[in-house]
Amino acid sequence: MLTFLIMAGGSGERFWPLSTKNKPKQLLKIFSDKSLIRLAYERILPLVDKDRIFIATNEIQVPALKEDLTELDVSRIIIEPAFRDTAAAIAYGSTMISKYYDNPTVVVLASDHLIADGNEFRKVIKLAEAEANNGSIVTLGIKPTYPETGYGYIEVSDSTLNKATKSLGFREKPKYEIAKEYFESGKYLWNSGMFIFKYDVIMNALNKYSKNHYDTIESIKPLFNKNEGVKTAEIVKDNFMNFEKKSIDFAVMEHADNIMVIPSEFGWNDVGNFTAFEELFEKDENQNTVRGVNCISVDSYNNIIVSDGDYQRVSLLGVNNMIVAVTKDNILVCDKSKNQDIKKIIKLI
Repeated sequence: MLTFLIMAGGSGERFWPLSTKNKPKQLLKIFSDKSLIRLAYERILPLVDKDRIFIATNEIQVPALKEDLTELDVSRIIIEPAFRDTAAAIAYGSTMISKYYDNPTVVVLASDHLIADGNEFRKVIKLAEAEANNGSIVTLGIKPTYPETGYGYIEVSDSTLNKATKSLGFREKPKYEIAKEYFESGKYLWNSGMFIFKYDVIMNALNKYSKNHYDTIESIKPLFNKNEGVKTAEIVKDNFMNFEKKSIDFAVMEHADNIMVIPSEFGWNDVGNFTAFEELFEKDENQNTVRGVNCISVDSYNNIIVSDGDYQRVSLLGVNNMIVAVTKDNILVCDKSKNQDIKKIIKLI
């Protein structure tokens, strides 16, 4: 039984002020006329009935989620009582799904990624489903197009597209020199953060490699009450806090011996920060990327100017390599080289 778990609990801090805790990146319509989570949801509808799509999020984001995905049954919203990283989220979410379907095959997806070729993506998901049904934990590795330092990598012996191959190890985000070696070798793939597995397989892996997560889930199971929504989150909160804060990579993927990787190429972009706008949209004659705002620029080059609505005109004079993000409440002016430090502003606010 194929099911989907869309992870939508992130706060999207790297897109502040466009993104906020109440309405994070995945709920914004800044890359198209649809939100990222709407795109993720519609992308998989050709594969399954909507009742087999579950969305994991936090309580604060539920109202905006319901407003965006009006057709989603409230019982398919899995509310996490706290953020305890991806190992906890995947263990908890897949266990909730298992209450509806016996030993389901679960596809874990991010809510805030863009995929250009939906047909190719769905083709790869079906290949992954077959591998998962044979007892593997499957992940999708993206064929790199340049040496990226912002992604983790997966080493493989065979990077043939759409051909499942054994993982030779996960690698942390590298420095540029290492990323260049990875790229040139042809033996490393970008870690997409997408996983496919049978429920009993992931639970066995947690029991073997991350006992804390397995034991915590076992303590939570008796507390589950289907269709209770927020009440369920409140009931399990004390037990949920026992989860170690650990990613699924550290908890399972770097240790298990049944990890299979499918090298993939379907126009994937994780939309990680403001520079994603430069990759996704055409630049003007001054190499500025302008989105959702009326902009006048004079002697200004290589800037990113974005807004979540046409609130006002932005005028640039003699400004280069900057990010300008405009909302009705805040304006961010940031050197591109400081793009990763936006959280410092949020802490002050």
